[in-house]
Formats: sequence, C-alpha cells, structure tokens
Amino acid sequence: MAHPDRFLLAGLMGWPVMHSRSPKLHNHWFAQHGLAGTYVPLAIRPEGLGPALRALAPLGFSGCNLTIPHKETALAFVDEIDGAARRIGASSCIVVRPDGSLLATNNDGYGFIEGLLEADPNWRAGADPIVVIGAGGGSRAVIDSLAERGAREIRLLNRTPERAQTLAREFGGPIAALSWDERHAALAGAAMLVNTTSQGMVGEPPLDLDLDKLPTSALVADIVYIPRETPLLAAARARGNRTVNGLGMLLHQARPAWKAWFGIDTEVTPELRALIEATM
Repeated sequence: MAHPDRFLLAGLMGWPVMHSRSPKLHNHWFAQHGLAGTYVPLAIRPEGLGPALRALAPLGFSGCNLTIPHKETALAFVDEIDGAARRIGASSCIVVRPDGSLLATNNDGYGFIEGLLEADPNWRAGADPIVVIGAGGGSRAVIDSLAERGAREIRLLNRTPERAQTLAREFGGPIAALSWDERHAALAGAAMLVNTTSQGMVGEPPLDLDLDKLPTSALVADIVYIPRETPLLAAARARGNRTVNGLGMLLHQARPAWKAWFGIDTEVTPELRALIEATM
C-alpha cells in the first residue's frame, strides 16, 4: 500500500493522447479508494520519449501507461523488460521501482482475456481455429495471450502479408500467416474472430471482411471501443454471433498496473463501466 502522506502520480504517454478515457478510469479508482493522487495525460512527441520516461522517477511518478506510438520504442529506454513485454515486443505499462529504475511490462493481453471472460465466463481457447486480423502491437498482445491460454490454431491475416509472416515466425507455435486474399475463406470453421486493427474505429473505414463463412456459433471480438459497436460487431450480431468490444480490454489492463504502482487490487464494476461508457 502506498504511503498515506505521498501524493500519488501516474499517467499515460502518447501522441496524441487527449482522446483517451484512461484518466477518467484511473481517477475513478483514486476517488474510490480515498487516495490523494491523480492520473494525467502526457502528450509526448516520439523524439521526447526517452527524456520523458527518465523524468518519471524524479517527478515522483509511480509509473505510466503507454499508447501509440510509444509501445515498442519505449523498450530502448528502460532498465528491465519482463517476460510478457519481451515476448510481445512492446510495453503498455512502465513501473518506477523504489530505486528509480524502470520496468517495462505489457498488460494488454491480460486485459483482452479478462474482457472476454467478463463477457463470456465459459469462453476457452482450444483446438478450434481462431482468426486474428492485424499484425500490429495489439495483435501481438492478443496472439500471445491466446497462445498462453492454449490456442491450438491461430490464423493470422494482415493487409501487408510480410508483417503477418514476420509475426508468425517470431511467435511460432500455433500461428499460421495467411494472405489477405484468404481472409474471407479463413473464417470457415473458426470458433473465434478478433479484429486488432483500427478499422471500424471512429474516423476509420470499416473492416473489409465478408462473414458468410463464419459459423454463427463463433465469438467475434474487436479491440476497438470507440464506437462501442463497430460495423464488424454490428454485422456479426445481426447474423447471430456473440460479440465483445474493446472496452473490457481497456478496463481490465489497468488493474495489474494499479497493483504494480500502488499495491492496490482494483475491480471493474458496473459503475465504472457505466462511467466510461457515458463518455463514448
């Protein structure tokens, strides 16, 4: 537990960053636990990331989250990288340790799985194929978490096939990179479909994907949470598929950060979810 006389500080580094709902989420927990502290958006240009990270300890920050475009480049400026961040090749969370050194970790995969289980407590990864669209940082976290949960076959598709092939080589195991032209056919027999791209986000075009071959029993997940229902999720729901948006991933990835920063276990409650949904 943090010392009661200390003003607690954490934040989110990104460029841009002011659109994020993370400050409202974390500041809700500060109020809920009666703690003196705040979580602030930190608009950091890419060229300023190193100095900004090194300033965390002198300024009294317990740590920070990272968003686009800093998740991968931050690894060059920390003192230690944990197993999850190393496997994924990106960090979503920086922890300032008591000696001032910086630890990079990644909670995105944890948030993704917890969001799935919140929506569907009976969900299990298994032998049936899982289709993942996208090969960026979000995809890496999702794939890592699915493999850790025992997924036997992950069909990976990306508009730039070289990125999917590179990711498949790095992770190995159950991942097979397919060509973008195979994306419609790849849905046949799948138990789950996950969109990890920005397609369908507010201001972005919808994901170009025909769901005709996807079994109606499949779960369809999108890591986008603005809007709450992307065109992909709307199309999947209309044909009878269960759907999960990205809000659960956002909410749950914050929990291990609080544990690491402040030694406090937090909960994703209906009140918290409603608070964030009201801003969307």
